[in-house]
Amino acid sequence: MTSDLRFDPAEVTIESGETVTWENDSNVPHTTSAYEQSLPEGAAYFASGDYESEQAVRQSTSARGFLERGETYQYTFEVSGTYRYFCLPHEENGMIGNVIVE
Repeated sequence: MTSDLRFDPAEVTIESGETVTWENDSNVPHTTSAYEQSLPEGAAYFASGDYESEQAVRQSTSARGFLERGETYQYTFEVSGTYRYFCLPHEENGMIGNVIVE
């Protein structure tokens, strides 16, 4: 979930195999993109817009992956560990979150 320029909650703890749904409930477009270097070993990359890597997210010149108000993005976490993620346009404002998979 998002609210203005932060993820709410900024950290969640789930079990392996559970799905997290991010929903934009603000009037500002947001993204959800994993920090690739922080992915647990064996975990797949995830990002709204289905980008294959963090580099692809950062180099994109399109609005692919931007969630408008009311839109959602879901990802199922299969590998245990901590996943750090960010909102591309608001990363500098501290819009960063964590999913902890047990």
